[in-house]
Amino acid sequence: MNTTTLHYIYDPLCGWCYGAAPLVKAAREVLRVRPHGGGMMTGARRQAVTPQLREFVKPHDARIAQLSGQRFGEGYLDGLLRDTNAVFDSEPPTAAMLAAEAIAGRGLDMLAQLQVAHYVEGRHIADRVVLIEVAATLGLDPATFAEALDRQSGDAVQAHFHETRAFMAQVGAQGFPSFVLETGGVLKNVNVASYLGRPQDFQSWLRSQTNSSAATPVSDAFGCDANGCAI
Repeated sequence: MNTTTLHYIYDPLCGWCYGAAPLVKAAREVLRVRPHGGGMMTGARRQAVTPQLREFVKPHDARIAQLSGQRFGEGYLDGLLRDTNAVFDSEPPTAAMLAAEAIAGRGLDMLAQLQVAHYVEGRHIADRVVLIEVAATLGLDPATFAEALDRQSGDAVQAHFHETRAFMAQVGAQGFPSFVLETGGVLKNVNVASYLGRPQDFQSWLRSQTNSSAATPVSDAFGCDANGCAI
């Protein structure tokens, strides 16, 4: 039995996490992936959509698409990023992921669907109604999910953010996404930048890992820092 765990430090509104989504999917076929939501855009760090924000993120999104092959849809580029009523808030979608995990072990599936809803369809994934609708696409009962979402909101999700930040400090993770391989209680940071757009190669690398200290090269162009992101 494979007891190795890949810890995945993420935020649902981190563009580079969306770029890394195929790597997460490939990793899940090999070993256990344990997600840790970091609350990048919460409280005072929430961001309202403005023309300035749109112009800021466009080149970053293009870079993510180029390196990862992930598609940014018209609903996002020409819809959500032009919607000045929208507010980017990491707390509700992270609570939704925790709810999906609690009731069905489907947290990572929920994250993947939320990323599509945001970056392809341009939906407001901070809205409770949208979160319940996205959960239904996974086959989760809306009423059961809504109750779980309420339980995971507020203090519960804030406690999760606190635990994630403590884990980030423990392993020296600087932002999102961060990956940490745990084998036999030993934690090793994994730099996945060179694997963007190459999920099968990343999967093969994971299969090869036991107690090796090998890790992939660092890329300065990859990732969001712990307090903000080019979305």
